[in-house]
Amino acid sequence: MYIFSSPSWILKYRHEYDSVERVPQEVFDNINKKLDTKTSPTPKVTVAIAAWNEEVNILNCISSIADTSSSVPFEIVVVNNNSTDKTQTTLDKLHIRSFFQPVQGCGPARQMGQENARGEYILLADADCIYPNGWMDKMLEQLTQPGVVCVYGRYSFIPDNGYPRWKLFLLERLKDVIAELRHYKRPYLNAFGISMGYVKKYGLEVGFVNYQIRGEDGRLCFDLMKYGKIRQVKSDQARPWTPPRTLQLEGSFLKVLSKRIVRETRRFGSMFVPHPPHDTKTSKNE
Repeated sequence: MYIFSSPSWILKYRHEYDSVERVPQEVFDNINKKLDTKTSPTPKVTVAIAAWNEEVNILNCISSIADTSSSVPFEIVVVNNNSTDKTQTTLDKLHIRSFFQPVQGCGPARQMGQENARGEYILLADADCIYPNGWMDKMLEQLTQPGVVCVYGRYSFIPDNGYPRWKLFLLERLKDVIAELRHYKRPYLNAFGISMGYVKKYGLEVGFVNYQIRGEDGRLCFDLMKYGKIRQVKSDQARPWTPPRTLQLEGSFLKVLSKRIVRETRRFGSMFVPHPPHDTKTSKNE
């Protein structure tokens, strides 16, 4: 529980460079040495990452996953989602598999990722996040249970301008309480690509939306519910850490907090009834 500061272990994964050209070759060599040891050509798990303009941030993500303590054979697949920076240059320097998706949107990118995945299970990760070394095992612990087709985890924010850690902690705890209520009837509202896993064969059956829209991850989870159970991974050892960039775009902490309270209050009653069947590929966000 980190109320006033981030965990010290994330510091080693924060590469504070402003471009890939400034990243020393030694950084790539160290990451690749770990990847060569940990990743497998015959993986049980594929970590699939969609990346749009993340030429330096993707290093934080990949280097943290490369340090996983898991003994499960895995691979990392990154889909460059039509980046306009030098994300591809970074990917080409790493010992991972990468693909280019010219159609903008996480849905098309993640669809390409799962179509090229070699693993039986897929874990979704975000390109700008840092993952604890227990993340993979904690997610698989639930995902490999009989009858489970999809799991999702929780996440925490790294403090930044206007968002000190204690404020982010309050926001996280509010988010976790709401997630508990949602899970019973509408678990897909908690399923985000920052920390989500599913059985690949069922993911291929339902597929992601093929255009840009918010909530493509939850839409996939909704469609997966007909194949089995959705599980929540609550362990703090499985929490990825992410910069509060999306929060900062919305404005001040008070604005973000009040907006979420209003939104969740309005739809509070709906949490206790299942969403009727609908076509997730054409429906609109509320």
